[in-house]
Amino acid sequence: MTNEKINSKDETVLIPASEAFEAVLQEMETVIIKAPRTVRQYTTHLLSSRGKYIRAASVITCSENEEGLVHPGAVKIAAAIEVLHLATLVHDDVIDDADLRRGEVTLQKKFGKKTAVICGDYLLCAALILAASVEDKDKYLKIALPDYAGKICTGELEQHINNYNLNLSVYQYLKIISGKTAALFEASFYAGAVFGDYDRKECGSYRQLGFYIGMIFQLTDDCMDFESTKEVSLKPVQSDYEQGVITLPLIHALRNLTDFKKKAKDKNITRQEINTAVEKSGGLKITKLMVEKYYKKSMKVIDELTITSAKKDKLIELLNKASRNS
Repeated sequence: MTNEKINSKDETVLIPASEAFEAVLQEMETVIIKAPRTVRQYTTHLLSSRGKYIRAASVITCSENEEGLVHPGAVKIAAAIEVLHLATLVHDDVIDDADLRRGEVTLQKKFGKKTAVICGDYLLCAALILAASVEDKDKYLKIALPDYAGKICTGELEQHINNYNLNLSVYQYLKIISGKTAALFEASFYAGAVFGDYDRKECGSYRQLGFYIGMIFQLTDDCMDFESTKEVSLKPVQSDYEQGVITLPLIHALRNLTDFKKKAKDKNITRQEINTAVEKSGGLKITKLMVEKYYKKSMKVIDELTITSAKKDKLIELLNKASRNS
């Protein structure tokens, strides 16, 4: 392996960030390929599509030292976080009755809902086992990945409870997405900082940055439901409300258009009427303004970090990817 270096603190062999990211993908594939045959006959279908891996990239980037080297424990945590994310997607597709994910047929569409739920459960367990396999147990315990998994579940349940809640407040909505989406971004940035041996204050800054970027990612995704196409996003669009999910653009329309809200209460609105109401009320504009607000907060945190210009550029790239949801 090129550019290896011994960490003088614990004699751990550090590896280049580029090699670390490739190692994350290998760890993920190993989890799926080496699953028990009963599970593997279904989960290998997931290898036919590739995700954005923005969470893994976040862990690796945040853990880089000044020489661009990464603690190997960060690789396992990054892979664990991506497998955990994959588990949530499998479950989401069951809840949403989705046919398409990442441009491929979903597990639930191909094999049925019961099989998909069980496979999602297996992936969740596999993720936690992988995370617990890091040699530095103190770092693993500090990250508290199971707690973050719980936040994701709570956020998803809050969203489900509020399906078709036409009175959902902006505060409630932000609380929901802070759990179901932002929590795993927060965990990714925090985990990277922990394995980068940053002090408590700096780790807190990375954690806050991850939260902001996670919020941006979800808010942008909510806009895409109105603006993108299935071919571009590689998943169903124009479908949030049909699944009962009330997002910020729609919340703004419901708060400002009385006639539209009355018709929605009667369950008598079409997708075109929803799109027109969101456009008329400026729902997308308001949502993008909130994205801009979190973007500025993110840049403030990045500017205050004591890091190399190369690492700063990588963090900004992650921020921009979240803003594009790419």
